Amino acid sequence: MSMLDWQQYPAGAFYDELVAPGGTPRQAARTLCEHLGKLSDAELTERRTAAELAISVMGITFTVYSEGNMIDRAWPFDIVPRIIPLTEWTRIEAGLKQRVQALNLFIDDLYHEQKVIRDGILPAEILAQSVNFRPQCVGITPPHRVWAHICGSDLVRDKDGTVYVLEDNLRVPSGVSYMLENRVITKRVLPELFKTSRILPVDDYPAQLFEMLSSMSPRPGEDPRIVVLTPGIYNSAYFEHAYLAQQMGVQLVEGPDLFVDDDDCCYMRTIYGPQRVDVIYRRIDDLFLDPEAFIPDSMLGVRGLLRSWRAGKVGLANAPGAGVADDKVVYAFVPELIKYYLDQDAILPNVPSYLCMRDKDRDYVLANLDKLVVKPANESGGYGMLVGPHSTPEKRAQFAELIKADPRNYMAQPTLSISTSPTLCDGNAAEPRHVDLRPFILSGPKPYVTTGGLTRVALVKGSLVVNSSQGGGSKDTWIVDTEET
Repeated sequence: MSMLDWQQYPAGAFYDELVAPGGTPRQAARTLCEHLGKLSDAELTERRTAAELAISVMGITFTVYSEGNMIDRAWPFDIVPRIIPLTEWTRIEAGLKQRVQALNLFIDDLYHEQKVIRDGILPAEILAQSVNFRPQCVGITPPHRVWAHICGSDLVRDKDGTVYVLEDNLRVPSGVSYMLENRVITKRVLPELFKTSRILPVDDYPAQLFEMLSSMSPRPGEDPRIVVLTPGIYNSAYFEHAYLAQQMGVQLVEGPDLFVDDDDCCYMRTIYGPQRVDVIYRRIDDLFLDPEAFIPDSMLGVRGLLRSWRAGKVGLANAPGAGVADDKVVYAFVPELIKYYLDQDAILPNVPSYLCMRDKDRDYVLANLDKLVVKPANESGGYGMLVGPHSTPEKRAQFAELIKADPRNYMAQPTLSISTSPTLCDGNAAEPRHVDLRPFILSGPKPYVTTGGLTRVALVKGSLVVNSSQGGGSKDTWIVDTEET
């Protein structure tokens, strides 16, 4: 007998991605919910076991740093996909393209004329105290004037159904390989649904990435030599670095494999002698990229790489310095940046934000620490945050002192009622778990957005933490065309 009775599913406390209040599946999810409802308990267990086996055979892992040890864990995966109707997705896709276009214009402006500051749109002190602004990049113009070639923007849905942008990741965003692998697993586990439903494909991402990287080559007209530069096997995203290099058919390299010669060109050491490299998809943070320009004792980067890039002899994605827009305080200005650079209203809204550098906002935040989420400007992965409703008085007092000591470094947002999606738990019962979504946007001669993205799910009941390093997992994301032809 099946365990999935949608009438019994507790939808309603939050917006649920698949099931409306009262247990009725949403239109785009009807076929999926009906199909799952017909599966017996034994069949559901069989499908879940098949997913675990596929993950093990495919070697899909992520690395957790804990207590001084590094542990490779199997990728936590839920077989019930998250569904978004194509009609809604079209608007989200347009909003993401608009957002990244404005952010690239903004970054380019900061490293050139800084009109946005002269015109009073962005306060000068935000740039003055930015930890990701790289003075070494001032005056450089990358190909197509694009700095953030690969962006991963995190989206969440509130209880009224509104989709918000939670943050933009413009430095070295990760997770796209898991999006691609999630689809491969789901096709093995629920193959019949791909025959009967109009689920849009996701597998063109590596080809789109290769095409975008090729467009940056300083030697147009020739087959470009592209490499993926990784910090090495101990990096938590090493699986992804290796996966993307393999999918694109390019070399995976580490810093010592490359060198910049007297001609300012970058070369790869091979058994056939040095071979010139045209484009580097780097998965190393700015400061470790070039010991000549940044941290002098970095063992991960390539000496002279910034010089080679500045001379136009090699393409770098993402460009050094792109992280200046990857700042929780700059985030609060993105709707204004869209208006300033594109003369358009933002299609996708920001989560309402309070900037502690503003006296009025700071007073409100300090008076309401128990209700708000407080974030430092430049931490990633959910570190250094205060989640007010789940915090202790001691923790709130500590954050009040931190905010007063460095107001520019803190911003706050209301605690959102993030949407849920049915997730199979013990005994194959479907329970709501909170989800977010990270689509990936490529910017080259033309923009491209992945079909959906990586849906991360908080596997712990009631938790809002979706990061895999802190107990989160993921599920496949289906963009479903429900229009009749």
